Amino acid sequence: MSETSYIEMEQVPKALRPMIEAICRVGSELSVQIARGPLEERHGAELGSNTDGDTQKALDVIADKAFARALRGTGVRHYASEERETVEVLDPAGDFALAIDPLDGSSNIDVNVSIGTIFSIYPAREIPDDSFLRSSEEQIAAGYLIYGPQTTLMVTFGNGVLQYVRDPLDGRFKLTVQNLTIPEGAREFAINASNYRHWSKPIRAYIDDCLAGVEGPRDKNFNMRWVASLVAETHRILTRGGIFLYPSDDRPGYEQGRLRMVYECAPIAMLVEQAGGQASSGCDRLLGQSAETLHARTPLIFGSADKVSRVCAYHDLPEQEVSALFGNRGLFRA
Repeated sequence: MSETSYIEMEQVPKALRPMIEAICRVGSELSVQIARGPLEERHGAELGSNTDGDTQKALDVIADKAFARALRGTGVRHYASEERETVEVLDPAGDFALAIDPLDGSSNIDVNVSIGTIFSIYPAREIPDDSFLRSSEEQIAAGYLIYGPQTTLMVTFGNGVLQYVRDPLDGRFKLTVQNLTIPEGAREFAINASNYRHWSKPIRAYIDDCLAGVEGPRDKNFNMRWVASLVAETHRILTRGGIFLYPSDDRPGYEQGRLRMVYECAPIAMLVEQAGGQASSGCDRLLGQSAETLHARTPLIFGSADKVSRVCAYHDLPEQEVSALFGNRGLFRA
């Protein structure tokens, strides 16, 4: 294949083309590996834990090494991966910094559920960590690859969201949607309801009102979705609408949420806002916030603008009003 044959480049800024080409090339190769599953090797085998204590799968490591190798010589000075403790300098003369979750949702590998790759790009700074510990509003690009029935690239360069689909006949990513926007009116929410007892009162009150259906204050029925793959949840909401919630809760280690600001939340927030939605840490807009450490976590709520605004409104209510809402409407009362 020629040097730029893995993606149609017309919409990609010239300075970023080598990086996007490398990401698409590795994504195309991973797509084939994932599709082969156990025919190739046990990609879902556990290798231990990464630097943040999460279980690490064989394909997590394979993907991380493949992206780091492919991004050398593409203008990436600083490479920060969820699978690595520190930032790696790939090209001291590079102008860009790239943060990546090489394989999001890897716990789903063995059960054949969609998984993906999340990435974001910043201008590089002199100190490696400083390239990423900055306002998330300074991202110049963000996107994800989803390895599902179709392998799809969703990406923004700050001027709307582009959707590319990998053609399995030639392995190239081809533009299918330009200026994608989140549909309005969806009656779906995504949350892990097994953690209900750990949530704050505003989150419980919001979910209670959704579950009350047409008899409740929302006057409509809702469906719940939960895939436990951030890329899969994001893709559904970008293409179909709705809201995703991964709030903080009172369990040890979840006080600041569970998703990582640098590798997951910041790029997803940029995509969602570029598609006309909103992304929040509960009360505050997520874009503009920054991480204090490379692997810092944050609550994440995103989706259709009206739904995210409603969750924020629950948090803005005085404690006594939220308690009254919860007491009157709670569907899980003893």
